[in-house]
Amino acid sequence: MSERDDAIVYGVDEAGRGPLLGPMTLAVVALDRAGVAKLTELGVQDSKRFGSDVRARARRRELAEAIEEVAIAHRCAVVSVDEIDRHAFRGQLNHLERQTARGLLAALEVGPAARIICDGARIFAPLTRVYPRLAAVNKGEDAHVAVAAASVLAKHARDEAFAAIAAKYAPEFGPITGGGYLNAATRRFVDAYEARHGALPPEARKSWGAPKQLELPS
Repeated sequence: MSERDDAIVYGVDEAGRGPLLGPMTLAVVALDRAGVAKLTELGVQDSKRFGSDVRARARRRELAEAIEEVAIAHRCAVVSVDEIDRHAFRGQLNHLERQTARGLLAALEVGPAARIICDGARIFAPLTRVYPRLAAVNKGEDAHVAVAAASVLAKHARDEAFAAIAAKYAPEFGPITGGGYLNAATRRFVDAYEARHGALPPEARKSWGAPKQLELPS
């Protein structure tokens, strides 16, 4: 495929930057014009708009399968809690996101002439030094369906990862709802686990609430 062909667009987005429990995921999706038309017709949009209940997760799963079938290329990374903590404690979460995105693009052999749209102006703007045609924008899911598709793949991957966490602890603590974000259910689980085991669960981010915005070189 020709990277100079503007018909091919790479979208980049993440899911799970802010939860207390579970990993963060990033995805890259490459679409040609036919893929854009097909996914637009299917109603691909920002994954967060679907919500977090069972029906929403099923819809994301359905769309993720369609995206993987239609996309010219796609790849997803799961960033562990330990890796998040290691960077977030030093204020390097933005740096971690950039490096993860670069790794995904490199794995897909995306060169500097490619047209790339990333969700997050402040986070991804430094990557223009590597990819001059990259556009880092806020609300990137609204800017191009390739970013919305990346959002769906990333959120679906995180849905799957969190479902495994919830299933692991359900026999001892009951259901954990809300995807690991700090709500009443998450707080009850974390408090109960800590009271019973004397420590936070290994899936909890010890860095939650630490400074996350320090900009470091890419």
